[in-house]
Amino acid sequence: MQPSFNPNFTPVLSSDRIKLRGWQDSDFHPYTTLVSDPVMMRFIGGGAMSYKEARKEFDGMREQWIDRKIGIFVIADKTSDKLLGFTGLFESPLIDEPELSWSLSTKNHGKGYASEAAVLARNWAFREHNIGPLMSLVHPDNISSKRVAERLGANVESHSTWMGQPRLVYRHITLD
Repeated sequence: MQPSFNPNFTPVLSSDRIKLRGWQDSDFHPYTTLVSDPVMMRFIGGGAMSYKEARKEFDGMREQWIDRKIGIFVIADKTSDKLLGFTGLFESPLIDEPELSWSLSTKNHGKGYASEAAVLARNWAFREHNIGPLMSLVHPDNISSKRVAERLGANVESHSTWMGQPRLVYRHITLD
C-alpha cells in the first residue's frame, strides 16, 4: 500500500459546479479507470495506461505539488466530490514550458466541465505564479479539446509533435 499523501499541498479552486483540488488516496481507482480507457486516452501520450503506469503517473502528479507548488488538479463535482477528470499544469522534460491540460472521463464530455476547470487552472497559474500565456498541445483530430481551447480564447500558434503524434500548439490569453 502506498503511503497517504497530504492533499493540502494543492490549493482548492471552485466554481458553481466543480472544484479543483488535490489528489486523495481514494482518487486512485477512478483515475486508473479513466486512464486505462483506450477511447479516452487515444489522443493522450502513449495511449491507455497499465495499472503500473497509472500508479507512477498518479504518484508523480501528487509529488509535483510538493516539489514545485504547481501541477495537475482533480476536477471534482462540487457536491459529491466525485472525480470527473483532471486539469492543470503538466510539466515534462520533453517540453520547454508548462502545458495547460485537461482530461475528463468519457461520460463527462459535453457538459462544459473541461472549459470551466481549465479557466480556473489557467487564471490561478497566472494570478498566483505569473505563468502565462500558457500553451496546450492538442491532437488535430481531438475535436473536443480543440473546442475547449478555442472556448478559452486560445489560438493555434504552431504545429508540433508529441510522442510521435502531431499536435497543434494553442496559446492561451492571460488575465488583464
